[in-house]
Amino acid sequence: MNHVERFRAVMNFQAIDRLPRWEWAMWWDQTIAHWKQQGLPGHLDSVFDIAAYFDLDPYQQFWFSTTDATIDAVQHHVEGIVSNMDDYLRLRPRFFPDHREAIEAMRPWAARQARGEVVVWITLEGYFWFPRTLMGFTKISLAFYDQPELLHQINQDLTDFNLRILEAVQDVCVPTFATIAEDMSYNNGPMISQRHFDEFIAPYYRQIVPRLMDMNIIPLVDTDGDVTLLVPWLLREGIRGVLPLERQAGVDGMKLRQAYPHVCLVGHFNKMVMDKGEAALRAEFERLLPLMRSGGFIPSVDHQTPPHITIDQYRLYRRLLDEYTVAGTGEGHCAAAG
Repeated sequence: MNHVERFRAVMNFQAIDRLPRWEWAMWWDQTIAHWKQQGLPGHLDSVFDIAAYFDLDPYQQFWFSTTDATIDAVQHHVEGIVSNMDDYLRLRPRFFPDHREAIEAMRPWAARQARGEVVVWITLEGYFWFPRTLMGFTKISLAFYDQPELLHQINQDLTDFNLRILEAVQDVCVPTFATIAEDMSYNNGPMISQRHFDEFIAPYYRQIVPRLMDMNIIPLVDTDGDVTLLVPWLLREGIRGVLPLERQAGVDGMKLRQAYPHVCLVGHFNKMVMDKGEAALRAEFERLLPLMRSGGFIPSVDHQTPPHITIDQYRLYRRLLDEYTVAGTGEGHCAAAG
């Protein structure tokens, strides 16, 4: 199978030759800097090239920022700058940049994806992520009650922007899947109630998710922390799956699989065991093996590899990933497909 076929087959609970070998979050800058001191070639700068160095499957991400004409999430300069509608309307010309150059840069990847040589994916900023970035956590929490019209204005503007991105992308390179960046859960669960999700998030998913599906783009949501309570809300709005399933937040992927047999899952390998030796890494992969064999799951570090992990420790993880992405296609792989 080629890389695109393999990804789509996993997400559709179909038979595969092996699971993808993909790091959805790649690595911290500090991690890469430390690895270059430990033998990683110094000329490797892009995460795509570093992934190739570690013989990971080729996945190329394009993140469409709401604040910068870049494919990266560069937002620190706007955090907390909006307090009310007047602020937002005054500052709005700074947001929603022209991404034509970034979209044109996707063109060389289109042919490679068409041949199955690479999986292209995009990230759109979501309806908790963006207003929280502009307002900060405290102000958005109050705005759910005190300034609903502001949140609806921001999120409709964001939806219009994201739809324009999809229209432009469609003419250049239709990605295999999309992640919607939200980060609306932390260790104790969602930072938003179901009532507020239904009022301020769901109406905009209902505009963007059908468009993604029409384009045959698989929609996933990226949210840290304990996503357990969010999953049924997201599935109801047409989202296919979630990542990264952080183990430190208490997420249990098999319980999610049992409760929601068709949810797609990515991540869930506990990054905190990566420096504990081969026995600990094997135990973690063994924990994930039933989930791998259930279908609809791609094992990956449950967030970016921490800077204290040495390059040799990461190479051990990579060796075991090769082994278990084959073992994970064993008997029972399609059981969840129904």
